[in-house]
Amino acid sequence: MISPPEANSVDTVLQKISTPMTRAAIFLVVTINPREADAIAAKSLCADLSALVRSVGFRDPDAGLTCVMGFGSAAWDRLFGPERPAELHPFREIVADTRHAVATAGDLLFHIRADRMDMCFELETLILDRLGASIAVAEEVQGFQYFDNRDLLGFVDGTENPADREATDAILVGGEDAVFAGGSYVITQKYLHDLKGWNTLPTEVQEKIIGRTKLANVELDDATKPTYAHNALTVIVENGEEQKILRENRPFGTPGQGEFGTYFIGYCRTPRTIEQMLENMFIGRPPGNYDRLLDFSTAVTGTLFFVPTATFLDNVTVDAPAAAATPADPSAQLVSPVADGSLGIGSLKGNPA
Repeated sequence: MISPPEANSVDTVLQKISTPMTRAAIFLVVTINPREADAIAAKSLCADLSALVRSVGFRDPDAGLTCVMGFGSAAWDRLFGPERPAELHPFREIVADTRHAVATAGDLLFHIRADRMDMCFELETLILDRLGASIAVAEEVQGFQYFDNRDLLGFVDGTENPADREATDAILVGGEDAVFAGGSYVITQKYLHDLKGWNTLPTEVQEKIIGRTKLANVELDDATKPTYAHNALTVIVENGEEQKILRENRPFGTPGQGEFGTYFIGYCRTPRTIEQMLENMFIGRPPGNYDRLLDFSTAVTGTLFFVPTATFLDNVTVDAPAAAATPADPSAQLVSPVADGSLGIGSLKGNPA
């Protein structure tokens, strides 16, 4: 068992999950091919990812280029061994009548964001060039800002996102899994919308399905809002406290092909929060009282990843298994790497922890 390191002079760096919403985003999900050389290629990218981001981002620092890298359950075991985040598992499929939250393949997630699509595009190109024939692209979606952060259904998306300390508490693993503290879980789903059907509904009906007014983006009061409203079913309360997640959704589409959709991406401290939301949406709360938005929106992908700290990525080596080494407090500090390439933790050097 790897013991959490003691704090010293080197700060733990987190991946840039909670950032201001950008005008453009690319969601890239890939699978790693079966050869050992393919796994080595994936691991070799980890420590170099920050340099690739810098090489593109310096061209326009104000564009806010970032890239979050996450790992699926099977990929984590293959790349890093048995020491794993406590709640990392494959995406859990849900089937209820005609509603289906599908589970699809995904070993690595790259969530690329900037205020310029060309910078997102350039970074994605560099990442794919580095991985080469070692991976297959499972999903590639280019998202964009639609007016005042609305989805293609016409409603503002992400209004209830937490901020500042509330966001940290909502999305970052803490002392409950101290070895992986500072990381986050992320669930992604690609939804396709029946816009023609949706647009035949009166605005008042749409508002009751979403649970907010369309123009002013004001939440409906409890007397008006149906129990099947989207924002009613996605409120999760435990021990009297609402459990928040961070949504970084983006609309996408190709009108010439009749494709209109929303790419859902939610970061959370525990995947149980989003999984409960999805159960409420697809099965209903109580069962049968499902999210009527699903009458017009179909999930075509579903994946779950763990996002380790940037410090973890920077310390991944190809010649030895990497293991998480982040403290229980994300604002605390990390042990300095030592000359042998390990993180200076006993069990990573072959010594008792």
